[in-house]
Amino acid sequence: NAPIFGIDVDGNVNEWNDKTAEITGFTKEEAFDKPLISTFIVPSLRRSVQEVLDNALRGKGTSNYELEFRTKTNEVRYLLVNATTRR
Repeated sequence: NAPIFGIDVDGNVNEWNDKTAEITGFTKEEAFDKPLISTFIVPSLRRSVQEVLDNALRGKGTSNYELEFRTKTNEVRYLLVNATTRR
């Protein structure tokens, strides 16, 4: 299974599947409604991740983008993601 997570137009988590929970250590309940970038993305990538997500929200997807996710135990996990608008 692939990790699947999503955000609403305000950048808050609104999708978080079991694989994402397994990788990050955060349950769906812990992740929901939290700001994705400030909560889960390492500080050095927050600006570029915001740009990728803003582009996705405008309909311009990004493929094979490497994210550094912060886990519940403060470890870093690298995820290769595609950012697209849900249709």
